[in-house]
Amino acid sequence: MSKPAAPRRVADNEALAVGSQIRGSAQKLNLVAALIRNKKAGDALNILQFSKKAMAVDVRKVLASAIANAENNHNLDVDALVVSEASVGKSISMKRFATRARGRSSRIVKPFSRIRVVVRQVEEEA
Repeated sequence: MSKPAAPRRVADNEALAVGSQIRGSAQKLNLVAALIRNKKAGDALNILQFSKKAMAVDVRKVLASAIANAENNHNLDVDALVVSEASVGKSISMKRFATRARGRSSRIVKPFSRIRVVVRQVEEEA
């Protein structure tokens, strides 16, 4: 007796990848995620490759993972993939302290974020 298999979280023509511990704030990560929403997968990879934002490196890794999942696990056509969802959320925050003048200290918060990228295969319009 084992547990039943978990149902898929996305549709049959979609593939998913999640980056769960990305070092940086969710606000900065969401700026980069907005660049690739509703774009073709190949175009989105190029946008992230040449973006000046530092978070683009991590988003590109997650997007590449979603494309690889679509190709290898779900047998989807890579050329017909579109980024249908790129959602960002908060994760943990490390709390650190820095010493200040007159024996005081101040709190430094080092946030982590999550990104969830879903790619969908779309049929070519004639």
